[in-house]
Amino acid sequence: MFQLTAEETEAMRSQNVTASGSPKRNLRFLPYAFTEHGALMAATVLNSPKAISMSVYLINAFIRIREELTTNTNLEKRLLSIEKTLLSHDSALRDIIQKIRPLLLPPPEPPRKKIGFITDQD
Repeated sequence: MFQLTAEETEAMRSQNVTASGSPKRNLRFLPYAFTEHGALMAATVLNSPKAISMSVYLINAFIRIREELTTNTNLEKRLLSIEKTLLSHDSALRDIIQKIRPLLLPPPEPPRKKIGFITDQD
């Protein structure tokens, strides 16, 4: 069991706000939270069917949280890899566009033929 910091308490409070709004409580004392092992130890002190089912429920909840964190970590690694690839592609595409752009311009107009009497001095 450990005591939450003020920032953690505020983050927890902001995540628990409902659409209808919840009354703000003035907490004089910071709340405590259980680790996975602490929750299991607290649940095993009580020896009733309800306590046993709750301990199983808590452990399953912690397992799901751990899996979600692992999934998020894997997704973050994958997104960083994709971002790195896109940045290299962006650079390559920029080079290609710079080389193609002059080819897309209209051709220069050919010089006009002079009209009139032409001498060798011109």
